[in-house]
Amino acid sequence: MEVKPNETKLISPFFVFFLMPGMQIGVGILGFERIIAKEAGQDAWISVLLSGLIINVLLWMCFKLLGRGPQTLDLVAIHKDLFGKWVGNVFNMLFILYFIMISIILIRTYLEVIQVWMFPGVNVLMLITIILILVYSFVEGGFRVITGFCIIGLIIGSPLFLLNYFPLQYAHFENLGPFLDHSLLEIMKACKKMTLNYLGFELVLIYYPFIKNREKSQKWAHLGALFTMVIYLVSILVSLAYYHQDQLKDVIWATLTLWKIVDLPFIERFEYIGISVWLFMVLPNVCIGVWAASRTAKRVFGFRQKKMLVLILIIILVSCIFLDNRYRIDKFNTISSQIGFFIVYLYLPLLFIWQSIVYKVRGHKS
Repeated sequence: MEVKPNETKLISPFFVFFLMPGMQIGVGILGFERIIAKEAGQDAWISVLLSGLIINVLLWMCFKLLGRGPQTLDLVAIHKDLFGKWVGNVFNMLFILYFIMISIILIRTYLEVIQVWMFPGVNVLMLITIILILVYSFVEGGFRVITGFCIIGLIIGSPLFLLNYFPLQYAHFENLGPFLDHSLLEIMKACKKMTLNYLGFELVLIYYPFIKNREKSQKWAHLGALFTMVIYLVSILVSLAYYHQDQLKDVIWATLTLWKIVDLPFIERFEYIGISVWLFMVLPNVCIGVWAASRTAKRVFGFRQKKMLVLILIIILVSCIFLDNRYRIDKFNTISSQIGFFIVYLYLPLLFIWQSIVYKVRGHKS
């Protein structure tokens, strides 16, 4: 049951800081404002803050789950330890599907952005194939390669966060008031809608064995998750200050629309540059998701990870082709958000409690 990757495949605990936003900041940040503003209006920023803090509590639970056992554990080992081989593997297979689902959302939603904003007649099949070939090359390189790509992606994409300066010149900060004008229920509904954007932190349950000096990695994970929260918080505050509430509820891609304000003497349509650069933020997301799915499949079925990787990429390719219109993509996003909400807000705490009970009983018996 013990998981011991080769020493040459391990990463330093500091790099966990980059893996958190590397998985949490993806295509969702380009248009999450409308979804949560529908529920909580000008108080939507409170939902971003609140759900970000809750995610840190859930992240703490993940590290407790990983650190309680006598051996180095990952989610596969935890399931087998608590539920036995057969039932545990049923849960593990559900998580494989979950990781594949996250990867599908990221790829298909990003391609939808390209279709809507840049090339309406683009050959989607060709683009998906190119992206999946890139994903294969990175994932096949191993976890250290993916970690490096996360760092490079964050460095390349970070200047785009500074673009919030341009809409701030036309901001109406009175739009942020009145403070706490919505009920707790409405704010919590907006928290639920934020779930899809914060998903990805739970992948630490898979890559934990690949971290050196694991006990030092938790603080970096929390700092990374807090960094993600700050990025989302700034984005929602800028959007709320720039748009009137009634206007924001109708803007599907609020952040992308704000990029249209960018006025530079040498670039006329900056959003084209922004969408292209954003690929460096989306690809690491997909790579980590696909790696987690293939790694879990390898641990469950015992096949080589490369074979499982090819199978998973074929599943993603077929699924993305099936999601061929706005209605299906939106429906798939909604269902995925609900499944993600169930997993991180309900399943992980229940697993945490169940492990506490089981270890307590075992302790008494011993």
